[in-house]
Amino acid sequence: MSRPRRYVTRIKRKLLSKLVDGRPLIARGYDTSPRLALLFDDGPNPVHTPRLIELLSSHGIRATFFLVGAAIEAHPEIVRTLVEGGHELGNHSYRHTRFSNLALRAQLDEIDLTEALLRRHDGRESHVFYPPQGRLSMSLFVALRLRQQRVVMGVYDSLDYTGEGTHAIVQMFAKVPVTHGDVVQFHDDNEHTVTALEELIPAWRRLDFSFATVSQLLGS
Repeated sequence: MSRPRRYVTRIKRKLLSKLVDGRPLIARGYDTSPRLALLFDDGPNPVHTPRLIELLSSHGIRATFFLVGAAIEAHPEIVRTLVEGGHELGNHSYRHTRFSNLALRAQLDEIDLTEALLRRHDGRESHVFYPPQGRLSMSLFVALRLRQQRVVMGVYDSLDYTGEGTHAIVQMFAKVPVTHGDVVQFHDDNEHTVTALEELIPAWRRLDFSFATVSQLLGS
């Protein structure tokens, strides 16, 4: 298996951090304590998200779920369960379509539609955005900068969507360990995520890592 992808290199992270004040765009966690933020996107999924919620609850972990607007409309009861469990909701667009195929106005409409749906569930005025496929154009970056909406980038990609199975995911983390402040990306739309985390969470606990939501890790 290939090394985990990081969507923003260290050099780009430094450049991005100089472009913004108030940190509306996040290249990774600023936290220097042994904490991780678990990020789950593409949900909610009616089969796998409830299993994941149960697993996280058993370990006392609150995570951040970057939800797709259309899936929110299809499974509002799962979103309510996430909020009741203290998990953070994030914006992952309305249809999870490839943004490079959309005009900027259409991209912002996708984000705004999902913002309205998320607001109905948790009452928050704004949510951290994670772009589909982890790709952010400069025009969208500028637009989000102007509206002060935060974006998470530079995640540690678990590659749980490749279908290579639980063992491959666990072995990848053994070869390339997480470090403090990492935002670790998973998906709550497949069984391998849950089974891999059943092994990974206890292993990370033994290394003295604790867990936070993305916003907690970023100090907001």
